[in-house]
Amino acid sequence: MPAAYPREFRDDVVAVARKGETPIAQVAKDFGITESCLRRWLAQDDVEGGIRPGVTKAENEELKKAKRRVRELEMENEVLRRAAAYLSQANLKLGQSPK
Repeated sequence: MPAAYPREFRDDVVAVARKGETPIAQVAKDFGITESCLRRWLAQDDVEGGIRPGVTKAENEELKKAKRRVRELEMENEVLRRAAAYLSQANLKLGQSPK
């Protein structure tokens, strides 16, 4: 996967495209990016600005953190469940009388 462009570069390209003085295809060509890339940046800028519905970058990061935390808690819960099952089996074996 190619390296991401710096945030400042993206902001500058979007600002030039927003001026509307030059067609989007020409702006993309002038900055050395693809037209589809520029259109994605414009769409994401609309989402960030509240012009278009969608998930903002901040919301996306928050969602990633929440999902990561859920996975961690599920793993911790599984470890505790297994430990409890093991210890209950050990208690049963200790509680049995010798025959």
